[in-house]
Amino acid sequence: MTLLKLTLLATASLLLVAIALGVWMHSRDTAQMRRVWAALEGARQADPPRYSPAMVADLPEIAQRYFARTIEPGTPLHRVVRLEMEGSFIMNGTEMPMSAQQILAPPARGFVWRAAVGSGFMRFAGSDGYHVPGEGTVDSWTKFWLHDLIPLARVGGTDDHARAAATRVMMESIWAPASLLPQFGAQWSQTGPDTAEVRFADTPDLAPMQFTFNAEGDPLEVTALRWTNANADKIYRLQPFGGRILETGVIQGFRIPVRVEMGNLFGTPDYAPFFLARITRAEF
Repeated sequence: MTLLKLTLLATASLLLVAIALGVWMHSRDTAQMRRVWAALEGARQADPPRYSPAMVADLPEIAQRYFARTIEPGTPLHRVVRLEMEGSFIMNGTEMPMSAQQILAPPARGFVWRAAVGSGFMRFAGSDGYHVPGEGTVDSWTKFWLHDLIPLARVGGTDDHARAAATRVMMESIWAPASLLPQFGAQWSQTGPDTAEVRFADTPDLAPMQFTFNAEGDPLEVTALRWTNANADKIYRLQPFGGRILETGVIQGFRIPVRVEMGNLFGTPDYAPFFLARITRAEF
């Protein structure tokens, strides 16, 4: 056998090993995502309490304004929601089509966001997740693959990543308004005529969310200080994260955002939204 044939054989063998390893790793990532998704599905109450305006009678005016607009009396107070969305994801200045499904549980429990981004050769898919299965244990990840074979991002399992993900699930509670009720640990403070601060009793270490509302009670902006390395220095630090709620709609008795833009450094000259989404389906 010539040296050229040996080289080609060795290269082919290495390629097959790499493909097999990629398939195995991708299957493990998918199994993790499905396991956590199922666990969060299991957190849904079959027969939750129903909403009454009396539940928020002791809250500041702005919170009462929000709930009067957001939850219809008698609505079952489900705090787990399944979402489908489409829109754009902007990476390094390039806008790419995005479609995704998400399950969102209360902030102290977690979320899974599984998405496909891009098209053609540059189409990649995977998931973000955060899960608190029990006291003192946290599972968080960001894992995306190019055509299910080449890993583009496989990070997580660190305190830094989990801390960033915890702020994300807290802010996305705007898609599950029952989670923002005081009966479930949300603590409201009015900070201005149309602004409020919200934190959660079971996530006391997180910086609170800041909301801006219109006169009707619709949220217009949401922001928080998020622990992230999405900056020029690539160093984890607290920095503003948030965005604008561009449209709302009523689904199963809840008025929720159905069109949003979000990004890092919100409220600063360096803000540039990277996530533009329209909710196409929500199920509580």
